[in-house]
Amino acid sequence: MTNALKQLMEGSVTLVIGLALWLFAGDVELPVVELPKIGVVMMCWGGAQLLYGSYLSLAGQRSKR
Repeated sequence: MTNALKQLMEGSVTLVIGLALWLFAGDVELPVVELPKIGVVMMCWGGAQLLYGSYLSLAGQRSKR
């Protein structure tokens, strides 16, 4: 598994889990954190991983030419 594919897979899973937390965990109350806010942070992190994985994929294709 290449590093680009790994980043793309991790980013997509993180993004989906963050989206699920943001959409469906609004009723859950924890004493320290709010799950919808954690979901937003996870979506941002997953999006950043997707962008980085895309960059690695394109950079790898460009170097093979």
